Amino acid sequence: MKLDSLTLTHLRMPLVTAFETSFGRITHRECILVTLKSDGLTGYGECVADRDPGYCYETTGTAWHILRDFIAPLILGQDVADADDFQRRVDGIRGHQLAKAGVEMAIWDLLGKRADKSLRELLGGERTQVDVGVSIGLQASPEKLVHAVADYVSQGYRRVKIKIKPGRDAGDTSAVRAAFPNLLLQVDANSAYTLKSSAALKPLDDLDLLLIEQPLHEDDIWDHRKLQDEFKTALCLDESIVTPRHARYAIEMDACRIINIKPGRLGGLSQGVAVHNLCKSRGMPVWCGGMLETGVGRASNLALASLQGFSLPGDISASNRYYMRDITTERFTLNADSTINVPSAPGLGVTVDPSALQAFTLAETVLAPQS
Repeated sequence: MKLDSLTLTHLRMPLVTAFETSFGRITHRECILVTLKSDGLTGYGECVADRDPGYCYETTGTAWHILRDFIAPLILGQDVADADDFQRRVDGIRGHQLAKAGVEMAIWDLLGKRADKSLRELLGGERTQVDVGVSIGLQASPEKLVHAVADYVSQGYRRVKIKIKPGRDAGDTSAVRAAFPNLLLQVDANSAYTLKSSAALKPLDDLDLLLIEQPLHEDDIWDHRKLQDEFKTALCLDESIVTPRHARYAIEMDACRIINIKPGRLGGLSQGVAVHNLCKSRGMPVWCGGMLETGVGRASNLALASLQGFSLPGDISASNRYYMRDITTERFTLNADSTINVPSAPGLGVTVDPSALQAFTLAETVLAPQS
């Protein structure tokens, strides 16, 4: 599959409501849309890097640089057979997983359109609908948090994740649990604690949570092992798992009991599948995390979450959770049973809306093979 051109489009999109985590608050989300053309077909991918280096070191600025100056020269004008071939070509680029994942997603979209198969079919997914939940950022008070949870529960979400940080942990979570004693509830610290400060999390162990996500440093596995020994509640690793190797380390160290799979963080869908397969063989539950994706990335996540080993609801909420207007003509909606349908059309199964794209574009560059 010869890749004829690569277009990078830097987007900035307003969120329906502000989203606050332990590392910051945003009212708009940035990302990079990756467009690949090959033999008359167009494939789309989403690089989920945001403006600031809060979640990880990658930003839209660093990703743009890596995509334009390092990844593009390795693939443009070349016959790239599939995702594995792409991974071999970019293996010499250390890190920069979000940038790599955006291109790999576009390659999968092209492969599906060439073969007239959906991404779900290409990945071997079995479900046509996947269980989903909603992630709620920090609110002004526990009372406002309970109100926000009630709103999403009324919409049909059966699993809720709330963000926590020091000083906004046990009180917020206890308030939600008291209001919703039977709700599937989990918390996400986004690396806000240390072993010393983690004592504040102990009250959470009595609240019947599904999991406590990434309480310690974003690059840590070993200290999470120590912390897991102190909790009956399952710890879940997110930021720490940047390759399939790291997933293996976490499993072998007993550093957690659940792993969050984000294909962007891992460097591509192929790497997400590899972690899924490893965890399935080791009896480790997994679920699909989210990065406030547009319809492009949301379609990709739904296809990945259709694999058999995804046993917990993912952070793949309906389109209206984040955007009043998306860049795809398709809008993903929540079913009555807290599921979302997996796209069935070829490739990602979504169509980009040119007028929406124009409305949200900050910058764009078209790259062609070097002569």
